[in-house]
Amino acid sequence: MTAKAIQFDIVTVFPQFFEGPFGFGVLGRAIDEGRVRVSIHNLRNFTTDRHKTVDDRPFGGGEGMVLKPEPMFRAVESLGITAKDARDTTRERVVLLSAQGKPFTQAIARELAQVERIVFLCGRYEGVDERVNDLLADTELSIGDYVISGGELAAAVIVDAVSRLLPGVLGNEDSARYESFAAESSAPVRVSTTPEGETPGDRPPPRSTCDSGGLLDYPHYTRPPEFRGAEVPAVLSSGNHEDIRRWRRRQSLAKTLQNRPDLLADASLTEEDRAVLEEMRHGK
Repeated sequence: MTAKAIQFDIVTVFPQFFEGPFGFGVLGRAIDEGRVRVSIHNLRNFTTDRHKTVDDRPFGGGEGMVLKPEPMFRAVESLGITAKDARDTTRERVVLLSAQGKPFTQAIARELAQVERIVFLCGRYEGVDERVNDLLADTELSIGDYVISGGELAAAVIVDAVSRLLPGVLGNEDSARYESFAAESSAPVRVSTTPEGETPGDRPPPRSTCDSGGLLDYPHYTRPPEFRGAEVPAVLSSGNHEDIRRWRRRQSLAKTLQNRPDLLADASLTEEDRAVLEEMRHGK
C-alpha cells in the first residue's frame, strides 16, 4: 500500500523557475508516482492592484524593496492552512525562506518528512515584511551562510532533501540511512569475511558495512580499478567486509575532521572512533 503523499506548496514571484528542477531524477519519479505533490503559487495572483504589486519601499529607509505582507497572507489563506495560533505543526507547516533563517540541516529534513503539508514562502528583493514571519510562518530557514537572489533555490533544495527521506522514494531504502549526516547509530555490526569458495563479487556488501552516525560519507569508487595512475584502495576488493567497514569508517572520520570538524561534537562515536580521531589529530 502506497504511503500518503506529502504536499508541498511553494509561493513565489517566479513560478517559471520550477518548470525544471522537479522534472528529473529521484524527485521527478516520486512526483510521477504520486508519492510527492508539488503545487506552485504565483504571489502576484494574490494582489489587488492592476500592477500586481508585491513589494514596497522599507520603512526607515534603506536599499532595495520589501515583499508586502498582504499578498503572502492571502496566498496562504487561500490554501486552507490553519491560522498560526491554532495550527498543528505536526500536520502542516509554513516555512519562510530567507538568509536570516535557522540553518537547514538533515535533522530538520527528517522532521519535515513527518509533516503532511508544507508551504514555502520564497523571499525576494531586500526581504519580507517581518509580520509574515511573526504572524504567518512557523519557522524561518536558510540553506547556508551566503546570500542568494531568492528563496526559490532554497525551496527546491529542501523539497529534494525532504522527499528522498519518504518511504518508497529511493530505490534502496538504506541509501538515505548511510549517507552524510544520517543519524543512524555508528555501532558496528560484525560481519564475516567471504566464505571459502566464494569470490568477493559473489555476494553484495552487507547493509551494516558503515553507518554514518552523523558524519560525512566515506569516499566511493567504481570501475575501472585504475585510472590515470590512481588505483582503487585494495581493501575494497578484498572481500573482507569487516576490513571494508573499518576502512570506510576511518575515511568518514578523516573527511569529517578535515571538512566539517564541527559535526564531531554531536556525532555518534565509539571508543574506537575516538582513538582513530586522536591519532589523526596528532598526525599518526
